[in-house]
Amino acid sequence: MTTTVVDFARPAQAEPNRLLITAIAMLAVTMQLLDTTIANVALPHMQGSLAATQDEIAWVLTSYIVAAAISTPVTGWLAGRMGRTRLFSIAMMGFTVTSALCGLATTLPQIVLFRIMQGLFGASLVPLSQAILLDAYPRGELQRAMGIFSMGVMIAPILGPVLGGYLTDEFSWRWCFFINIPIGILAIAGAIAFVPEVPGHSRKLDWFGFGFLGLGVTCLQLVLDRGESKGWFQSGEIQLEGALALFCLYMFVVHSATTARPFFDVRMFKDQTYIVSTIIMMLIFIVYYGSMVLTPQMLQQELGYPVLTAGLIMAPRGAGTILAIMITNRLNKWIEPRALVGFGLLLSGITLYLMSGWNLMTSSTSIVIMGLLQGAGSGCINVPITTMAFATLPGELRTEATSFYSLTRNIGSAIGVSVAASQLVESTQINHGYLSEFMNPFRGMKLPHDALGMHLMNLGLTQQAAMVAFINIFWLLGILCVAIIPLVFFLRVPPKAPKQPPGAPPAD
Repeated sequence: MTTTVVDFARPAQAEPNRLLITAIAMLAVTMQLLDTTIANVALPHMQGSLAATQDEIAWVLTSYIVAAAISTPVTGWLAGRMGRTRLFSIAMMGFTVTSALCGLATTLPQIVLFRIMQGLFGASLVPLSQAILLDAYPRGELQRAMGIFSMGVMIAPILGPVLGGYLTDEFSWRWCFFINIPIGILAIAGAIAFVPEVPGHSRKLDWFGFGFLGLGVTCLQLVLDRGESKGWFQSGEIQLEGALALFCLYMFVVHSATTARPFFDVRMFKDQTYIVSTIIMMLIFIVYYGSMVLTPQMLQQELGYPVLTAGLIMAPRGAGTILAIMITNRLNKWIEPRALVGFGLLLSGITLYLMSGWNLMTSSTSIVIMGLLQGAGSGCINVPITTMAFATLPGELRTEATSFYSLTRNIGSAIGVSVAASQLVESTQINHGYLSEFMNPFRGMKLPHDALGMHLMNLGLTQQAAMVAFINIFWLLGILCVAIIPLVFFLRVPPKAPKQPPGAPPAD
C-alpha cells in the first residue's frame, strides 16, 4: 500500500498562539469527557431531588450517550459546511448553555431533554479539538500534540467521579453541571480570538448514509445501556433494538460501498494504519472503561470505601498515564512506536492479571500501585497509536477521520461498560449459587438457626461471590489485552519528519 505523508502546507502557528490553541482545545476535551462520568456518582441525589425511580434516572446518562452517538459522525460534514472554528464555537456555546439548563432543571423530563441537547452539542468537541491540535503542530511535533490530547482523553473520565463526588457532597448535584459554565466561557472566548478558521467544502450530506449510521449507532447504544436491566435478548425491546442495529449498520456499509458520495470519505478507509489503529483503540477502550467502571464499584461495595475516597484511590491511574506519556514522547526518538504500543498492551494485560489476585483484604497501597501501572500501560498505547493513525492521512480528511475515530472509541467504551456491568451481575449470581451448595451441615459446617444469622451469612456469601466475579472479569480483560498485540504488526510506521534548522518553517 502506498504511504502518503500528511500535507502540512499551511501557515505555522506562532508559539504563543500554539500554546493558547492547545489550552483551548484541551479545555473543550476535558469538559466534554468529564460530563460522561461526573454525573454518575450524583445519580442517587438527583433521583431523590427529581422524584424519579432508579430506571427513570438512568435516562440522565443514557440520553446524553445516545445523543452524542447520533451527532458525532456528522461532525466532519458540519465542519466542512460551517468552518471548523465556527462549529467549535457554536458547539461550545450550546454545551455551556445546556449545562446551565441541566443544573436548573426541576423535573425529570426537563433534565433528560437538556441532557439530549448537551450530548448533541458536545459530541463534536472531542474530534474538533483533535483536528485543531493536528493542524496547530508541525509534523515533527505530532507526537507531542497527541500526547497532550491523550492526557485529556484518558484522565478526564477518571477525575469525573472524584470531582462529581466532591461537588455533590459539598454543594449540590447541580454543580456537576454549573462547573462547565466558567470553563465554557473561557474556551469560547479563546476559540474566537485565537483559533484560525479552516476553509470548508461544499460536499453534500449523504442523508441515507447518515440515517442508517445514526439509527444503527443509536440502537446499539440502547442495547448496551439498557440490555442488562432488561434481561438482554429475553426482552422484546432489546431484540427489536438489536435487530435494527444490525440491519442499519449493514445497510450503511453496503450503501457506502456502492454510492458515489458516501457519508464518510472512503479514502481514509484505504489507509491500513488508520483502520488498524482505530480497531486497536476501540478494543483498548473496551478494556479501559471495563476496568474503570469495575474498580470503583469494587472499592465501594466490597471494600467499604466512601465515594470520594474510592475516587482518590483511583486518581493515581491518571498520574501513571501522564508519566507514561511524558516518557514515551522522549523514547519515540529511539524506540519504534509499535514497540511502545505492544509494551503498553503487555503491561496492561499483566496488571489486570495481577488484579485478578485481589481479595477482600487487599490494601489500598496495592490498589494504588496497580492503578499507576495500568495508567502507565494506557499512556504507552494512546500516544503512539493516535500519532500513527493520523500521520499518513491527507490533511483534508482529518476532521472526518477524527470524528470516525471518536465514534469507534465511544462505541468501545460503551461496550466495555455494558459487558463489565452485565457480567458482574450474572457472575455474582452464578458464584452465589455455587458457594451456597457448600453451606450445609453435611459438610461439618455449623449454620445459624435464627433469621438474623441466616441474613448475615447470606450477605457474606454475596460479598464473596461478587469478589470472585470482579477478579474473573479482570482476568478476562487481561486476556483481551494480550490478544490485541498481534494487530500491532499490521501497523505501518510513518517516515520521520526531516530535522529543520532553527528558525526554519515546518516542512510540508
